[in-house]
Amino acid sequence: MLGWRTRPRTRDGVTAFIDEGSEIEGRYAFMGTLMLNGRFSGEISGNDTVIIGEKARVRAEIRAGRVVVRGEVVGNIHGAERVELRRPARVVGDIEAPALVVEDGVVFDGQCRMTRTAAPAEAPRGKDLAVVALAR
Repeated sequence: MLGWRTRPRTRDGVTAFIDEGSEIEGRYAFMGTLMLNGRFSGEISGNDTVIIGEKARVRAEIRAGRVVVRGEVVGNIHGAERVELRRPARVVGDIEAPALVVEDGVVFDGQCRMTRTAAPAEAPRGKDLAVVALAR
């Protein structure tokens, strides 16, 4: 298991950078924007943005607020806000997000589930918003 820390936010917004030639296996938790251009195997998680660069080869479960893929990902992707597959991305795995962008020329082999965005923090007044379990 890796316990890497990210750097403070830089001018271009990237807080962590894993460059070409790097090979990492394990869990990587981050804050801010992670730019990945190397090889990674395991699990990536954070609340902010993950950018999988063109040179990246990733075999991992990815959970983040926003995920942008330009390289290769084998594994499931969960985007709390959105997932973008940009040319020449190759994704083999399932995607779950409220918004999905797929450019022409992208290869996507998997299933997609569109989820709802997070509910507002405060419920509107005067309405009964009780949750009732449904029998299946």
